[in-house]
Amino acid sequence: MLDKLVSFDTVSRNSNLPIIEFIKDYLQCHGVESHLVYNEDNTKANLYANVGPNEVGGIILSGHTDVVPIDGQNWNSDPFKIKEHEGKIFGRGTCDMKGFIAICLALVPDMIKAKLNKPIQFAFSYDEEVGCVGAPFMIREMKKTLPRANCVIVGEPTLLKLVDGHKASIGLDTEVTGFEVHSSLLPSGVSAIMTASRLISWITDKTEENQRKTPRDLDKLFKPPFTTLHVGKISGGTASNITAKKCSFTTDIRCLPLDDGEKIINEYEKYAEKLITQMKEIRPEANISISRHHWVPGLKPENDGFAESLVRKITGENSTGKVSYGTEAGQFQEEGYSTVICGPGSIEQAHQANEYLTREQLDKGTHFIKSIISEQMN
Repeated sequence: MLDKLVSFDTVSRNSNLPIIEFIKDYLQCHGVESHLVYNEDNTKANLYANVGPNEVGGIILSGHTDVVPIDGQNWNSDPFKIKEHEGKIFGRGTCDMKGFIAICLALVPDMIKAKLNKPIQFAFSYDEEVGCVGAPFMIREMKKTLPRANCVIVGEPTLLKLVDGHKASIGLDTEVTGFEVHSSLLPSGVSAIMTASRLISWITDKTEENQRKTPRDLDKLFKPPFTTLHVGKISGGTASNITAKKCSFTTDIRCLPLDDGEKIINEYEKYAEKLITQMKEIRPEANISISRHHWVPGLKPENDGFAESLVRKITGENSTGKVSYGTEAGQFQEEGYSTVICGPGSIEQAHQANEYLTREQLDKGTHFIKSIISEQMN
């Protein structure tokens, strides 16, 4: 099953419909009906399904079908065909997170035979890797059409350790419009690149300011224990002797649960407005445009939450962890579901060349899902 799922090139820039259609047909062969929730242009879809009785009290197993690109990475084998060597199963998405989905699907026959008293529900989304774009539409549909589940387990790689908190993920797109003149006439033009550099300096300063703060108790559980702002992509300009007319860049913010992401963005926008005023004094057509690419809410620890209690019971874990990456867990939690993260594999392998999932983690993950099946028989 893992080999089949990895064979689909579901890099986020591509359609995920082939893998979704495969999963749908596979579930149908076992008598399980799937529901698809498409994006606006019908090129991608989420899939959700209910295995077992149409009763309240289910457990949702959630994962994403997309993977990150292999561009520029030096792979020792075909990224879209698994290769096992010395206890490691190599392939794009083996760890993040087709391994978890493969386990869920491979155990569907066990779920059917078990005659579950309470259902197991699947939630497989698109475009998680570019900001958890697809999951919210699916979650809302699930609330309307499926019997209410008791909890959600997001199977991101945690080495099957219990994770009950993660930072919010906020993505911004900034476009600066300047005015082109010859660089020898610099004061009469507006350089979009040089203006963008001032915005990027503000972003850098903000991260350094956050780093200097004394971390609160909850902050200390995250690595790093402060909110970070990062510029990952930038483009602009036409020649070295022309003031750039356009410059655009992306900003990734990883916000601590106790920090106010909205406040950070408002401060950034106010600084941009100050620059806009200065730009327009030179050329009225100059401007700065800021848009939000995504906003993924953080996952907040729950006090005696159902999901945490369940995973503790299955794994025997007494401790909980926090992670800095974002998932759809916060989106499920916002819709009222008790939610935690727990899945096979190490996040250190995610997104890397020669990504792998160990055979040991695959086996432990299988045991974990089998234990969930047992729980739903009671």
